[in-house]
Amino acid sequence: MKKAKIGILALEIISAVLFLIFLFPFFIVFINSAKVPFEITQNPMSLPEDWSNIFKNIAAIWTDKNLHYPESFLSSIIITVTSLVFLNLFSAQAAWALVRTKTRTSSFFFLVFIAAMVIPFQIVMFPLLSWFRELSTLTGIRLLRSYAGILLAYIGFGISQSIFMFHGFTKSIPLELEEAATIDGCNKAQVFYRIVFPILKPIQATVLVLNGIWIWNDFLLPLLILGKGNKVMTIPLAVANFAGAYVKQWDLILTAILMAMVPIVIFFLIAQKSIIRGMVAGSIK
Repeated sequence: MKKAKIGILALEIISAVLFLIFLFPFFIVFINSAKVPFEITQNPMSLPEDWSNIFKNIAAIWTDKNLHYPESFLSSIIITVTSLVFLNLFSAQAAWALVRTKTRTSSFFFLVFIAAMVIPFQIVMFPLLSWFRELSTLTGIRLLRSYAGILLAYIGFGISQSIFMFHGFTKSIPLELEEAATIDGCNKAQVFYRIVFPILKPIQATVLVLNGIWIWNDFLLPLLILGKGNKVMTIPLAVANFAGAYVKQWDLILTAILMAMVPIVIFFLIAQKSIIRGMVAGSIK
């Protein structure tokens, strides 16, 4: 018993140390967001003398017409929310169909989705741009430097992992529930939307949060598809452009980074219990 308690205590100490290590960069960004440039360069580890500077920096960033920060914030919300809605709906439907269809074809398609998860993005990013250009020419739909292209890219890259997670959870749903609904007169669509989809809420939260963090913080994919100086620009691109334009104003740069982090951190803290519950429930049949 003593050895077990010592082991638990050691794990708790290690967890606390790791927590402080991971929290340290956020702490540095936060305290330096409330400083003037001179304070940051002279003593970046000290607490700020005037905490009200952080509100002045936020106001300066939000009202600067050259930065287009409000427009970038709105674009990030539109891209993230729209991508999550389609990923959640399409992945749940596909996973349910793959689980309930016991054929070699369904098994093959599931393996294809799993294989897509291990392909590095760097391998496909330049072919993706060429394909988008050709597809834009053929269809007349503008895919580069537009909402359509970035949404299509996020749905395509995120659907494999989402299907994998929904697939594991869907297998834990008793088939008798769907059979009972069918006997009561429900068609396939009604069975899914009235019976299956509400049961998937725990794993839906997990899928939404994991994909939401990725989409909100992603820099490379928006840079390739949207580019710089475009009307459609996400928060990471705006922060990067801001850092390039105001190299010496570290107080404003760090405040911009803090403003980009806060929404997704709040979202994660609200939904963290659902993430754990969804992962645990999906691992047990």
